Amino acid sequence: MSHYLFDSDAAQTAGRFSALEACYDPVSRRQLELIGPTTGWRCLEVGGGSASLGDWLGERVGTEGEVTVTELEPRWAASRHRPDHVRLLRHDIVHDPLPGTDYDLVHARLVLLHLPERLEVLQKLVGALRPGGWLVLEEFDCGWTPVLAAPDSSSAALFDRVHAALMSLLRTAGADPLWGRRVLGAMAAAGLRDLTASTYAEAWPGGSAGIALHRHNVDQVSGRLTASGVSTTELDRFRALLHHPDFVINSYPLISVRGRRPPRKEQDDPQTLRGVAPAATRGAAAADDPAGP
Repeated sequence: MSHYLFDSDAAQTAGRFSALEACYDPVSRRQLELIGPTTGWRCLEVGGGSASLGDWLGERVGTEGEVTVTELEPRWAASRHRPDHVRLLRHDIVHDPLPGTDYDLVHARLVLLHLPERLEVLQKLVGALRPGGWLVLEEFDCGWTPVLAAPDSSSAALFDRVHAALMSLLRTAGADPLWGRRVLGAMAAAGLRDLTASTYAEAWPGGSAGIALHRHNVDQVSGRLTASGVSTTELDRFRALLHHPDFVINSYPLISVRGRRPPRKEQDDPQTLRGVAPAATRGAAAADDPAGP
């Protein structure tokens, strides 16, 4: 089984999922709506957390379609009622075979960032698409989280110190905190076409739903942070700072990238196989309309 820094069994998991859903589900839904999942589609939601997006996709594809939501620890989603065509599955995307093939849409948010095997998993997800099917990956770029306002300079320095220690723990666990900025290039190298990306960020003031993500993350790994040199006093001050009304940080930028597996006729084209787009389709990555076969 893959080992994330943030264990899905931990008590802080529910709070982390709630913060992510509140801040980023509307963004993810808008990205998926650009593709237009509709009646009869087969969809795979990888690392679906509490399955909020999987349930939404289930509404879009209807009972004639199907949605499979995978998660290392599915108990956070198991309590929700869902129709039969939305399936919840305990699954390790690194080591377990995929639950199906020929998907119209595969979506994963904040999954590959944590995986040392992210490029291998990317190839696996591409292979699960039908010709013309869509892959949507959404990942953080944790390298740009500036403090936008603080009660004093020492507060800003404290946030930067604790956050840097957390990023170091992530890298030690095999994660790539900068993976978001690398996703589009990796998807292009994996053979996907019609690539486009957008970045979403907002201000998180003290006490907001978004800034609570930092509190849940730090609480879960507080022992490792103190072992790395962050004192318990600093952690207590950090937690208090996250509630301060004069403290504001930039959210983690979420980079959403969508790309399409070439239709079969393009896969068979010698130019496409050499990685050269036919002249009629060059520049498609800049198109805003992802409609295709």
